[in-house]
Amino acid sequence: MSSPASCAPALALAAGLLLAAGAGADEKKAELNVGDPAPVFQLPDERGSSWSSSDHVGQRWVVIYFYPGDFTPGCTAQANAFRDAMNKLTELGVEVVGVSGDSVRTHELFRKAQKLNFTLLSDEDGAVAKRFGVPFGPGGKARGKDADGKVVEIERAGTAARWTFVIGKDGKVAYKNTKVNPAADAKAITEFVGGAKEK
Repeated sequence: MSSPASCAPALALAAGLLLAAGAGADEKKAELNVGDPAPVFQLPDERGSSWSSSDHVGQRWVVIYFYPGDFTPGCTAQANAFRDAMNKLTELGVEVVGVSGDSVRTHELFRKAQKLNFTLLSDEDGAVAKRFGVPFGPGGKARGKDADGKVVEIERAGTAARWTFVIGKDGKVAYKNTKVNPAADAKAITEFVGGAKEK
């Protein structure tokens, strides 16, 4: 049996690799908390265009919600709730972006099928999820219907946990929820930003 001491180098190496994977030039730790500067990042959207957080943060409140996968029941309910709340969120000066390990093509199918009115970003290797401290695991499969009602089967490269962040105009994390109720997420964000603007 290995002694604790003999395991120490391996544990140190593993910890170092995890830190290296999650570290970026604008952050020093993988865990992101309220009050911390939000990571600056770029990801492809559902059209394959590059979406850069630096072009949006500072202009308005930015909701970044990580979710497991397109066409799954909970994620569909969450996306539809944001879609239906978008008029109110826009009035409050909020922009919403959803992030998952799905491909650009899958995002395009999902966005059209659900008539979503906000951006979806593809984080297939989980690099951005990890920078936000969001757990990211193995991929998965899902089945749904596209905008024409045709059954589609998709496979995603990786699966992010369902966490939601709100980035304030100052570029810092204003809100973090690691126990998201999919159908109630949009309402919670609306109430949070509405309350914050009244202060």
